[in-house]
Amino acid sequence: MMDVKETIQKRRAFRNIDPSTPTKKEIKQLETAIQLAPSCFNNQPWRYVFVTDENKRKEMQTVLSKGNEWAFHAGMYVAVCARKEEDCVIYDREYYLFDTGLATGFFILQATELGFVAHPIAGYSPKKTRKVLGVPEDMQVIALVIIGKKREELRQELSEKQRKAEKERPKRKSIEDIVYYNQYSER
Repeated sequence: MMDVKETIQKRRAFRNIDPSTPTKKEIKQLETAIQLAPSCFNNQPWRYVFVTDENKRKEMQTVLSKGNEWAFHAGMYVAVCARKEEDCVIYDREYYLFDTGLATGFFILQATELGFVAHPIAGYSPKKTRKVLGVPEDMQVIALVIIGKKREELRQELSEKQRKAEKERPKRKSIEDIVYYNQYSER
């Protein structure tokens, strides 16, 4: 078992994946990670749709934007959904997106610890996703998370930019660019 620091360091949004589906035991661990995530007043506004059925996975391919053909190799798609009304709204602060992001972060770290790639994407149609999965109209489909196992041999459908990102971790901003002490400042 990895420690948290090791799991965070190992986590990568690889696109070069094989269609490995988590076992029932692994899915239970993923569910528990989501369930234990913190939220405002413990409201837990999130809803996750785990798509493991082969026919439904093929149907999910129709919701993906051009450039995300690599995700056709997913072993599982996970739709991340939430309603604003099911979480805290304090003055002008809406917590549902923050809280759902926390739960998704827990989910992604648990998937990483289990040896999976958990790649969240924005390149999909929420409208088509709602239709394919039966998600109510008043619920926001916030993200899709593509689940698989890292593949060593690069797939042909990856673009040159995607191939490069598979080989080396994309550059991160410096700590000085993202963390301030005692006062925010534009640098």
